[in-house]
Amino acid sequence: MSRQEAEAERLRVRDQTVAWRAWYKTARWQKLRQAVLLRDAYTCQKSGIICMGKHPDDNSPVAHHIVAHRGDEALFWDIDNIQTVSKAWHDGPGQAEERNEGLRW
Repeated sequence: MSRQEAEAERLRVRDQTVAWRAWYKTARWQKLRQAVLLRDAYTCQKSGIICMGKHPDDNSPVAHHIVAHRGDEALFWDIDNIQTVSKAWHDGPGQAEERNEGLRW
């Protein structure tokens, strides 16, 4: 199994076993995500680039939780806890930042 296939399988299993992952598939989330992207003018709040790409392009827009919600419903749905970032930032420095948050006591 290739690394890409293994990652796809890991994400599929996570989506099936982590209940809050289903929130991302709701119309409510799509509406909230769109409101964030419009509010931020499709501009990455970390790098300043315009996010005009289509997934999986590096400059595609991602609605990113500022404080990782880790299943906390209030944090998940709080528009003030979500910002537009580029996929490149989200998948690089953003993920590193989130992993480091998990190490804090």
